[in-house]
Amino acid sequence: MLRIANRVLLGLTGLALLVFGGSALIAGLGGPLPSWWCYGAPSDAVLTETARNRFREDTWWWPAVFGALGLLFALMVWSLVAQVRRNRLSEVLVDSGDGQGALLRARALAGVLAGAAEELDGVERADVLLVGRRNAPEARVHLVLEGHAAPRETLQRMTYEALATARDSAGLDRLPAEVEMGAARRRARRVS
Repeated sequence: MLRIANRVLLGLTGLALLVFGGSALIAGLGGPLPSWWCYGAPSDAVLTETARNRFREDTWWWPAVFGALGLLFALMVWSLVAQVRRNRLSEVLVDSGDGQGALLRARALAGVLAGAAEELDGVERADVLLVGRRNAPEARVHLVLEGHAAPRETLQRMTYEALATARDSAGLDRLPAEVEMGAARRRARRVS
């Protein structure tokens, strides 16, 4: 959802900047613009004095403008915070059997899981990211497969060997995972 909102917001901002910047360039070069456009000659300001004073009697106009600008600012801040916010889990709560629990670094568990995945036949590289809560982690796994790999078998071995071992060793009841697979890119060889 965040990725879609980010792309839509960036697209709309880019489109608005393109329209207004292009029209300013066209007006500056003396090109034709519609008569209703906010400026049409090289000497025109973006908002003329008449346009600035046109809605002075309407008490709703300037609060609506500032409210819309404030909403736009809040959306931009929300987008920035969402981009900066860390989705990565820093530690996992492991059941130690004494009722207290122990904390395991999430990077250590992710590293072991990536190492186990890379040992599978046909896996060239594995990247693992743990997200969620520390008592209910979720794994996001990206596998780069070699040309001879069978994706179905690799996924089954990943599920029943690597993920099961990580889940059992960390003492977790469940470890949901999202596995994404891609093919290794190879450069074409020249034959001479």
